[in-house]
Amino acid sequence: METDLDIRIDRDTRVSLTKQISSAISTAIRAGRLSPGARLPSWHDLAVQLGVSRGTVRMAYDILCDQQLITAHGAAGTHVASHTLATLHKGEHNGYHDGDHNAERIGDKPLEEVYPGWPVKPGVFQVGVPAQDVFPFKTWSRIMGRAARTAAARQLGYPDPRGELELRSEISAYLAIARGIDCTPAQVFITSGFAGALGVALRALQMEGKCAWMEEPGFSTTRETLIQSGVTPVPVAVDAEGLDVTSGWTTAPQAKLAIVTAGQQAPLGVTLSLRRRHALLDWAERSDSWIIEDDYLGELQLQGRAAPALASLDRNGRVLHIGTFSKTIAPSLRIGFLVVPNELVARMENAVTTYASAPAPSVQLAVAEFMHRGHYLRHLRRMKRVYADRRTTLGVCLGELSIPYIEAGLAVLIRLPEGVRDTDIAVQARTVGLSPSALSWWYAQPKPGYDGLLLGVTNLPTEHVAGYCKRLTGLWSQ
Repeated sequence: METDLDIRIDRDTRVSLTKQISSAISTAIRAGRLSPGARLPSWHDLAVQLGVSRGTVRMAYDILCDQQLITAHGAAGTHVASHTLATLHKGEHNGYHDGDHNAERIGDKPLEEVYPGWPVKPGVFQVGVPAQDVFPFKTWSRIMGRAARTAAARQLGYPDPRGELELRSEISAYLAIARGIDCTPAQVFITSGFAGALGVALRALQMEGKCAWMEEPGFSTTRETLIQSGVTPVPVAVDAEGLDVTSGWTTAPQAKLAIVTAGQQAPLGVTLSLRRRHALLDWAERSDSWIIEDDYLGELQLQGRAAPALASLDRNGRVLHIGTFSKTIAPSLRIGFLVVPNELVARMENAVTTYASAPAPSVQLAVAEFMHRGHYLRHLRRMKRVYADRRTTLGVCLGELSIPYIEAGLAVLIRLPEGVRDTDIAVQARTVGLSPSALSWWYAQPKPGYDGLLLGVTNLPTEHVAGYCKRLTGLWSQ
């Protein structure tokens, strides 16, 4: 029996009808309102019910098929996949068992309760998300529709676990121009975001049981991925020149890996100096170690030309380069890419085939067309102008409030009055509609005096900056 769907169409929003339909069905499946095996209405019936074209519904279904949430069986109809997340939430894969009544069901809790301070939707002052008001949604929607149709026509065969050739070719061409990296499409692997790229790289390099230098402060996801992969992260101090290579030598001379955000350090925003770059490359060569470059903000440097990637200086094949489209298009795409030296291509092919195939082809093809037609570079140029203006406006407002700050990439860092904990303020800020990040969250070993707030500038309309700043400072000046 077919399932009735409660889908509300909003024709006044910039979100495409295809996206509204696929998102509504996806939400119902993930929330368990649509059971595994439930039959969905036909394209024609749902189109009539919603007052949209059959092609729109078909594209929405194609997206859900690519996400492996539904399956199409021709005349037998379209059904919710039998292995959807709804079944996972019943217990066997969430760290508890149905018989353990004392275990807390983390999978049923909102993400912000599991990870304090994590806003589900992009918020004011949030770091790590692109602006929501400058993205070309209409262009992207048209491209997504074409990509879904192209992917549907290819679905009879298995997708390439390395990623679609179209996207790998566009990325290699882009990296040559924007990041100074000379690579071929064969060296590029499409992954499920940054964590997916890091995880498969660690497997291919056989890092289990070894030590890795990691920036302090640094990205917590990097730290957790290392730990879950059996790698011991060793905090190495960051100063005005970036990762302190000499300190790394002293602290963990046995390390076989270093992970760095060379272009714009996460979260402090400093660029790894040329002297340190050469020292790091020399360390990798002399100690037979590897470097993973997390190109955290890519070329989104707001002053001058972005520094070339560390991988552009690598002459001995020791650097693996990771990038994503999370900061430039949307985190929800879950598309990252990994560029490896020629000597590692065969090993990486085995790793992705076995452990981590590329994301859905439809999304990959959409990103490829977005890049090929020039939309991506135009969007980057526009974002840099907008972000620079917003960061300047935020600096002016903070100055008027006599609050010292440091520019930190796409954020500014402010210190708090003595005795005020940054974690407390970050959590309290959620209650007044703000989403700053506590600096101490970025440290593996937080120490007194290391706290502060990171204020992201990407989703910060200039006309409201002054009001947001006063609202934030009111949390500790009451």
